[in-house]
Amino acid sequence: MAAAKSSFLDKVLGRIGRLDAEGLQTVVQRLARERSFLETLFNTIEDGVLVVDERGRIIYFNQAVTRLLGLQPSVEGQHLNEILPEVDWEKISRVDAVGGQHVVRHEFEVQYPRPRFLRLYAAPLDGEARGNTGLALILHDATEARQKTFEAIESERVQALTLLAASVAHEIGNPLNALHIHLQLMERALKKLKAASNRGGAGGMASSRPRSQILAAENETADLAAKLDQYLSVAKGEINRLDYIVTQFLQAIRPAPLQLKVTTLNEVVHKTLDLLQPELNNRGVTVKSKPARQLSATAIDPTQIQQALVNLVKNAAQAMTRGGTLTLQTGEGMDGVWVSVADTGGGIPQEQLNRIFEPFYTTKKKGTGLGLMIVQRIVRAHGGRIELESHVGRGTTFRIWLPLHERRQRLLEAPLHD
Repeated sequence: MAAAKSSFLDKVLGRIGRLDAEGLQTVVQRLARERSFLETLFNTIEDGVLVVDERGRIIYFNQAVTRLLGLQPSVEGQHLNEILPEVDWEKISRVDAVGGQHVVRHEFEVQYPRPRFLRLYAAPLDGEARGNTGLALILHDATEARQKTFEAIESERVQALTLLAASVAHEIGNPLNALHIHLQLMERALKKLKAASNRGGAGGMASSRPRSQILAAENETADLAAKLDQYLSVAKGEINRLDYIVTQFLQAIRPAPLQLKVTTLNEVVHKTLDLLQPELNNRGVTVKSKPARQLSATAIDPTQIQQALVNLVKNAAQAMTRGGTLTLQTGEGMDGVWVSVADTGGGIPQEQLNRIFEPFYTTKKKGTGLGLMIVQRIVRAHGGRIELESHVGRGTTFRIWLPLHERRQRLLEAPLHD
């Protein structure tokens, strides 16, 4: 069925040949007013409105399109693919080609004038799905909605992990404690066995057995004791590793409330390096500390920020083979302060960057995949953000930004320094 036409235009077209100059002027004035009204309306809405002819040439766009795509008036007459190469013109120009489809929907990302995720709706200008007609394109900025979706998914994931921890952590913790206790008992029994063996060796002269048999038995006992020592060492190491994983897991999903006090990132960086310097020296890592000379104090939880830095520094050290350079730097921007941790390791491949903060995702053989999740949780609790830059073969830099503005939480008094 044909689309309904404007009753005003129907009347005008029906008697346009009988209009005198004055009547024609009235019609033109009314059309001009309607055009002005529609342009005002189109320039007011937040969605972009882009009109192209049947060849894909741009004939109109509103101010929202300028904001979304950074277009200039000079683009009129250019082909749609020249300004939106992400859009398949051949596909959207055939809205009636399959199943009488009247509207085409398409989603894509643009990087200019700034990164956005857009949804495009294309429909024939006159509402009829037919060839040789222009198209009206509606561009909707779905960047914020998409980000909220990602945040909702991540929130659900964290909630699922919390429920999992509540039901599993206790069940894992009890057997670990029992195993640890029994390993200690086995160590004591082994010490007694060694002592008894030594006493037997000392009194072996009084034994009725030949000396060679006594020596063979002592050697066999010593070998058995050495093997038991080795087995106990491996078992204790694995139990400690399991205990570490459980602890990390609980820290990731059951965060402690922030204990805020006003301090500087320079002080936290200094304490972190003091704590980790022996380990870094043992790995042969060269440490470069570049604290900003003038750095504003801000309200942070120094203990949790130090925990985040410890995770980042350990990751950086493990990302490098023996040696390498670790750089910790602080600075200040318009709305916050920052601290960066940079290494000269192998870098992170592009396909892994998007997954690096996922729970249990790790590129290390013995990693838990929870360290960066803890870092992200701590930074977000402070209202900050994390930036990541990595180049394969050159290294990786993590930068933590923390806001300078006042927080609603009650601040703890900073300790007085003598």
